Amino acid sequence: MSVIDRYAVFGHPIQHSKSPRIHRLFAEQTGQTLCYTAQEVLPENFHHAVSTFFADGGKGLNCTVPLKELAWQYAYQSTPRAALSKAVNTLILQDDGTTVLGDNTDGCGLLTDLTVNHQLVLAGQQVLIMGAGGASRGIIAHLLAADVASIIIVNRTIEKALHLAHEFNQSIPVKGLGFADLAGYQFDLIINATSASLTNQLPPLSNHLLAPQGICYDLAYSNEDTPFVRWGKQQLAQKSLDGLGMLVEQAAEAFFLWRKVRPETQTVIALLNAERTHTA
Repeated sequence: MSVIDRYAVFGHPIQHSKSPRIHRLFAEQTGQTLCYTAQEVLPENFHHAVSTFFADGGKGLNCTVPLKELAWQYAYQSTPRAALSKAVNTLILQDDGTTVLGDNTDGCGLLTDLTVNHQLVLAGQQVLIMGAGGASRGIIAHLLAADVASIIIVNRTIEKALHLAHEFNQSIPVKGLGFADLAGYQFDLIINATSASLTNQLPPLSNHLLAPQGICYDLAYSNEDTPFVRWGKQQLAQKSLDGLGMLVEQAAEAFFLWRKVRPETQTVIALLNAERTHTA
């Protein structure tokens, strides 16, 4: 009797996650046999939950809010992009059956969604990232590699924004601020990397932060517009997007890392968009 390879996503909250649906679609598309589930895991239980999952035969994990920095600490080894971000969203059991590799597919997922799916040019853009946790860590290096003009990281706890900015501030300016310090700034791209949308809240944004023809992007997603996506539309953004496309793209990269098969994403994104239009 064959044993089905098991994968899962850990997070808190996790009930809203579309990841099990996405990976089932990938498996059907590519002819892979696997089981992928979602599990509610609190930060204080993370180490035990991950160890138990792999001890029971699990092959790979995705880790979402607020577990990405804990996943980086857990991984025995990390890929260069995960080591740079110090945040991990994908854990991979290696061939020896004991070593767990940590990777971060968030940044490439975001860039693919912005530049391929939405045909946006990031070079020369002034970028604001809201939030200084694991979600932000996973995307900053990729934005810098896309040759943006500058990045400002804003956070309720200014010290976290300052610390994160210091880590990435090299040839392209990266600066940390508090929300109250944003007066007078305008941005071509504003990214919400906070967890506010998960509780239907909006970060403390003032009007006029978005430049004409600017883009708003929420890393979170929902069947209905998140508060930040609604804010972007009110600011007359050229596009105000949520993170569904990024979710699918980062999932495709994780699927490839686990199964060595790269799924096609466009049909999956279109299907999920159609489903949420009918359920919203």
